[in-house]
Amino acid sequence: MRVRVVQIDGKLPNLALMRISAHHRGRGDDVVFTRRVTRDLFEYDYDRVYASAIFSFSRSRLDRLVREFQDVICGGTGVDRGLKVEDVLTVGDHELDYSIYPGFEPSIGFTQRGCRMKCRFCVVPAKEGANHSVLTVEQIWRGAGHAKKLLLLDNDFFGQEHWRERIKEIREGGFKVCLSQGINVRLITDEAAEAMASVEYRDDQFRRRRLYTAWDNIGDEQRFFDGIDRLNAAGIPSRHVMAYMLVGYDRRETWDRIFHRFDRMVERGILPYPMVYDNARKDLKRFQRWVVTGLYRAVPFSEYDAGLKARSMTA
Repeated sequence: MRVRVVQIDGKLPNLALMRISAHHRGRGDDVVFTRRVTRDLFEYDYDRVYASAIFSFSRSRLDRLVREFQDVICGGTGVDRGLKVEDVLTVGDHELDYSIYPGFEPSIGFTQRGCRMKCRFCVVPAKEGANHSVLTVEQIWRGAGHAKKLLLLDNDFFGQEHWRERIKEIREGGFKVCLSQGINVRLITDEAAEAMASVEYRDDQFRRRRLYTAWDNIGDEQRFFDGIDRLNAAGIPSRHVMAYMLVGYDRRETWDRIFHRFDRMVERGILPYPMVYDNARKDLKRFQRWVVTGLYRAVPFSEYDAGLKARSMTA
């Protein structure tokens, strides 16, 4: 069987596609992994085509793929009523094919699924249910000969029953760990903050000390900074924290509210990272770029925004 496996979006390795590829290679099938949604001029036909989309704004790319290939099997959080891996593979088939990401060193996976929160903009509670432990560090790590780097995709690491055991495995195993989806700082306890400080947390490139979290709702201000205070008290400085801030979702949101969150985080030394809910909002996309590039340290947003508008009008 000849199989095409397509990653529609996302910069991180796609766990579902890694499982699908491992499944077919284990059967002796010929697997082609690609990010292209169009057919190459010399590309053969396939017996099966899989695609995974994480973000809903990737719909146009997915539609192009469907026009190119018939009977595409689509899944992921960016697909309405998308299939899960378990819908197309044998139950218990959890092997991963790392060969489709040849430059990727860490071991990737989930120690837990689900989330304690029920944020209206998030699909995790509906798709994964209540928080529950799934795999140990030993089950995720590729084993001897591979880097002791763990990229965990957990949405609510400290909400699971066995987080203490997972922290112990990370610490005693000498692993560097990236909790790429962030920890829930609004619910963090002193014990959890101290546990986090006891391991070598890293960014998703494993180059610098980094903890990811989020402040999406202005009404959570007190809880957010209470959590930051707990991290600080445990020995984690604010400069190690990057906080995703959802913008463009709340209909009551104003620029004053956006800048209130932004300014409060900058004052505390936290790195803000705006996450634009609606990519059609070009003003928010400009704000995002201004923040992510670090230009906010040198140029007021009003000047930056006016400059971009002027260039677009003369282009």
